[in-house]
Amino acid sequence: MFAGVHTALVTPFNGHGHSIDTDAYCALIDFQFENGISGVVPVGTTGESPTLSHEEHIRVIELAVQHTNKRGLVIAGTGSNSTDEAITLTQSAEKAGADAALLVAPYYNKPSAEGLFQHFKLIADATELPLMLYSIPGRCGIEIGIETVARLAEACPNIRAIKEAGGSAERVSQLRAALSDDFEILSGDDSLTIPFMSLGACGVVSVASNLIPAPLVEMVKAMSEQRLADALALHRRYYPLFSGFLKLDTNPVPIKTAMHLAGRCAPDLRLPMVPMAEGGVAELRDIMQSLGLV
Repeated sequence: MFAGVHTALVTPFNGHGHSIDTDAYCALIDFQFENGISGVVPVGTTGESPTLSHEEHIRVIELAVQHTNKRGLVIAGTGSNSTDEAITLTQSAEKAGADAALLVAPYYNKPSAEGLFQHFKLIADATELPLMLYSIPGRCGIEIGIETVARLAEACPNIRAIKEAGGSAERVSQLRAALSDDFEILSGDDSLTIPFMSLGACGVVSVASNLIPAPLVEMVKAMSEQRLADALALHRRYYPLFSGFLKLDTNPVPIKTAMHLAGRCAPDLRLPMVPMAEGGVAELRDIMQSLGLV
């Protein structure tokens, strides 16, 4: 179901982050599907979900569903460190017509393995949507352990995939060994897509594809068709961009800055996120110029 490239969409703002720029958002969705993206992920971390109100969160999902209009999947970000809140958001996404939901591990409160299991199981029991777990210990302070993922896959038929953003190829091997072949693993880092796919992942939830959807689609297609040389050529070409996004600032600051440089949306962010320093902007512009993106 989740094979391919799914774009973790930025949320464009008007006027220093005071309102959502729906025109720019719809244009971004069009740009994705015109370039072969398999699906879009509204209101993940890249979409600045922590600073959207609940009403805005649901509105952005509704807008993505309406404008995608069945051209691909809409995988709504509905995770929370509150189980009740995650259930409410997931049920709202289901009502809005989303195709699936992405559930990040609870952050800050650092539950035990049993707490994680109960959290995700209760959400799964409350919806019929296919669910993708999201393990990103760098953001959450915990990972979703291999045994916990396996327990959830066995106990909850609608938990179908995991976005793996722990930076470890070893974990992909461990997940693949612990899970059935139909449970899907996706890279959560653009720079690790090729090694993760070589070990059994089926695609990526991408930040860079906001800006370069077509090359990411071709890279993942080449890997799925076992054309490693073609995939590596694309990886090597765009690696300066992937690595730049990681080192220049915290996501989504670099990708939103890049989208502004490319003329696709305003650079506005909501506090506590602030604009990239001038030196970082200059470095990012140089990378984009070298790739013909500005």
